[in-house]
Parts: sequence; structure tokens; C-alpha cells
Amino acid sequence: MTTADPYRVLGVSRGASTAEIKAAYRALVKQHHPDAGAGDGTWIIALNAAWEQLRDQEARQRYDSRTQAAHGAPAAQGSGRRRRAVDADAALDLWLQQVYGPVDRLLGQVLDPFALQLRELSADPYDDELMAVFCAYLERSGAQLDRAEALFRSLPCPVSARGFGLSLYHCLSGVQDAFAELERYTAGYVDSYLHDGGEMIREALQRRQRLQAQLPT
Repeated sequence: MTTADPYRVLGVSRGASTAEIKAAYRALVKQHHPDAGAGDGTWIIALNAAWEQLRDQEARQRYDSRTQAAHGAPAAQGSGRRRRAVDADAALDLWLQQVYGPVDRLLGQVLDPFALQLRELSADPYDDELMAVFCAYLERSGAQLDRAEALFRSLPCPVSARGFGLSLYHCLSGVQDAFAELERYTAGYVDSYLHDGGEMIREALQRRQRLQAQLPT
């Protein structure tokens, strides 16, 4: 990965305030730190380099001057619109890569095994071993959903994908509500909880498929 454009690395616009840049840097460092199992540290190196270029106002002005000189003086309105378009595209790309992609994968890890887990439990819901396996699945899924929610909140959704981001939020919330119903079922074997949870899972699966088909570009 290259740090040629620190604004793109941090997913901020060239007009972003120092506070906005700092907030973006902190959020991305938390997400990509090797101690959190986020890879070999390549992203951290890039993020630190970008932050060093933009954290100091004088260093930032020197960088802006160099890049402006390299590309020629911008034509006032046309260049401004192009720059905003590039910034918007960069923010969308970063959000899709750092938020939507990981959240969608976590949702798949939760939703894809559901049918098999339910089928195995249905063989005898009162069998202690089968119920223990199902409860372990619910516990794992709960941890994955917590991680997905943290990822969703780690980076604001770009304006251009606001509707898509809202649908992703509803999908995640629906799955969380579904698993709350399933946990209630395991506590008292009330069939309505199992039925409602299953219906909510099916709705979430359909919503996830629609999101995948409508992925913004």
C-alpha cells in the first residue's frame, strides 16, 4: 500500500480539520493494529506515515503546496468539483473496504450455519447435548455480532451511500434481535421465541442478499 496521498489513506477530505483527521487516524489504528489480529502491520505503517504528514499544520501546508505544484494550479470551480468527487470516491472505497466488507463477512459467519444448527436441534430440542451445541453457536454468534457492530460504528458512512449504510444497519440490528429471541427460547423452550427468531433470520438473509446486489460503486 502507498502513502502518496495521506488524505486517501486516512479517508478524509483535503478540507478536513485537524480534529477530523485525528479521529479518522485513531479509528483506523484501532481497527488495523496487529495486536487486534488485523494483519502484519502494513496498514499501521501507512497510517502512521499519513498522520505524520497531516498532524502538523506546517507540514500539511508543505505537502499541499508540493502536490498542488506537481499537478498545476487548479482551475477554481472545475478543479474543486473534481477534487470533491475524488475525495467522495476515496471515502466510499474506504468505507466499503473497512466497514461493509468485514461486517458482511461476519454476518455470513452468523447466518450461513443457522439452517443446519436449527435442523440438528430440531431432532430433539430436549436433548442436553444438542441444546449445548446450539447454545455454543448462539454464544459464538453473539461475539461476532458485537464485533460487527463495533466495525459499523468505527467509520461514518459516506453521504453517497447513506441509504445503503442504513440498510446494513437494519440488517445487523435484525440479526441481533433474532438471536435475542433464540436465546429466550433456549431458556424456557417457548416455541414462539424460536419461530419469531427464525422468521427474523430469514428476513435478514433476504436483506443481506439485496445489499450484495445493490453494492455501491
